[in-house]
Amino acid sequence: MKAFRPLLALTLALTPALAHAAPTVERVVMVMRHGVRAPIDGEVPAGTLTAAPWPAWPVAAEQITPHGAQALALRGRADRAWLAARGVLPATGCPAAGSVRVWTNTSQRTIDSGEQFVAGFAPGCGIAIGHRAAGEVDPLFEALRAHTTDFRAADAIASIENFTGGMDRLVAKHAAELRLLDRVLACAQPTCSPGAPPALRPTADGRGVELDGSIRRTSGIAQVLLLEAAEGMPHPGWGRATPTVLARIGRLHTALFDVFTRAPYMAAHQAGPLGRRVLAALTAPDGPALDLLVGHDTNVTALAAALGVDLVSPGYAKNDTAPMGALVMELLRDAAGARFVRLSYRTQTPAELGRLGSRVTTTAMTVPGCARRCPVERFAALLGARLASAIKPAGH
Repeated sequence: MKAFRPLLALTLALTPALAHAAPTVERVVMVMRHGVRAPIDGEVPAGTLTAAPWPAWPVAAEQITPHGAQALALRGRADRAWLAARGVLPATGCPAAGSVRVWTNTSQRTIDSGEQFVAGFAPGCGIAIGHRAAGEVDPLFEALRAHTTDFRAADAIASIENFTGGMDRLVAKHAAELRLLDRVLACAQPTCSPGAPPALRPTADGRGVELDGSIRRTSGIAQVLLLEAAEGMPHPGWGRATPTVLARIGRLHTALFDVFTRAPYMAAHQAGPLGRRVLAALTAPDGPALDLLVGHDTNVTALAAALGVDLVSPGYAKNDTAPMGALVMELLRDAAGARFVRLSYRTQTPAELGRLGSRVTTTAMTVPGCARRCPVERFAALLGARLASAIKPAGH
């Protein structure tokens, strides 16, 4: 009996250590917004007044800039180091075949973002960037256009009105930001971006909703000013868009998400296919070490809303989206073999992007109704319950 005492003592000593050992990160799923781009045509609406001309951009509308491409490569390098520190991938050299999967939307800015990210993440390794053919609608990123769910505009509008308190109230809520934006534009008029009264209505085809009014018109202007800072322009907003001002007027951009992606009905339908894709990647028996999905701000905000979390990161208004901002879901396994999901949001401030810095902030998130380390079955149940059901395509 005495011969077994040392072994028994060692076993008892190791048991608490095993119980508190750091979990293994098995794989990571990331949903990322594209990188720094030039403004989209109409993002600053026609008729917007300013005291001075807008700055010129080095590329065509909505395309990734050379500065944005450099920032993406730097971000790829930083994320490779971050994942290596978690034991997900080796720190150097080419990842094993099939261990990294990248899928983007069909827009050129998302494809370019995937390519430039990979150029920094695993240079010279030939990792393929997957996407549908040009002109196709990818339901992962454009669920409403793809008609993947039984979307009903009347139900959407009712949800949006309930979530926001109505369009008049939404405008009143952001009156201070509207006045601040006027001061940045410095047009010497009562309102620099005049427009129609606020109105929310179904699109002509009934597969979406449309918004008129000051929030619709100014949200894009606020985003363009932020992109100037992220592009490294020396005087964003003619020198008046300081980091503090950018974060404040960014609330106008988030107000648009309150309508199009964060209201519960909109989140359920906008995030439906993408959310199911994320759950499939997390619950599959095996899969790539990194599964990267590159889309748009609407994808990140809709998925965050479906998860019931706010997007909070330095330099941005709450629930605004950073260029290259990524929701990160780590699949963990503890010593007993139980699996969990850990959620976070990885971003860089506009100033850090502007100076081509490598500092990335990781903000921890907890899904309501679960712990920080959420059991994978619980995570799947919570997210799945908040996603609109898929419908069969016509002819099936």
